[in-house]
Amino acid sequence: MTPVTSSSKAPIKHLNRRLLVSLAALALLASCGGGGGDAGEQPKLEPQVTLAVTNGLGVSGNVVVTLHINQAPITVENFLAYVAKGYFNGTVFHRHVPGFVIQGGGYAGPLVAGGALPTHKANDAPIALEVGKLSNVKNTLAMARTSAVNSATSEFFINLVDNTSLDTAGGGYAVFGTITSGAEIITAMTTAPCSAWPAFFGFGDLSACLPSPNITITSATKTR
Repeated sequence: MTPVTSSSKAPIKHLNRRLLVSLAALALLASCGGGGGDAGEQPKLEPQVTLAVTNGLGVSGNVVVTLHINQAPITVENFLAYVAKGYFNGTVFHRHVPGFVIQGGGYAGPLVAGGALPTHKANDAPIALEVGKLSNVKNTLAMARTSAVNSATSEFFINLVDNTSLDTAGGGYAVFGTITSGAEIITAMTTAPCSAWPAFFGFGDLSACLPSPNITITSATKTR
């Protein structure tokens, strides 16, 4: 290495100044997110679906559901696939259990309590159960299913209260969305007229009833 002499002090000082300027520039870039990789990126917005619902008798409006795709990707993609093909349009909330849940997504209206038993709409293949990351608390959406854990298809329910027991009961029920606008519409749905129909719900589910007139999803649209 060449020894530093008096004649080389000025160039050394000049280099140090340039180094300080460079370091300052790097610090400024870092504070602005430049060169910071993922640290400066904003999280992606969760998708939203707007459900337009009505019963023609006091229940009418939009319910916005924010879908938690990071926590329940399989379930959210399944729900969005049904939305994309208009599957939910014209379906009704066919089962209301006061103080528990209100359920829909499987039957086209009109349904009449005591009438002919309805046929479920054709649905896609069942999906895998996703539980453990989200809880069945008030105003969340979760998938309905049979006693088989991996049997959810199109039907979903809205938790009317905190139903945290459903997080684990029978293997659990997959929560995938939260109502972020239109909670007052859900309240109106729960106070709407409702008719018993044991032949449809089963005689072991005597607390369930069919909203009458039907509460219909006139449209389900991805709005974000």
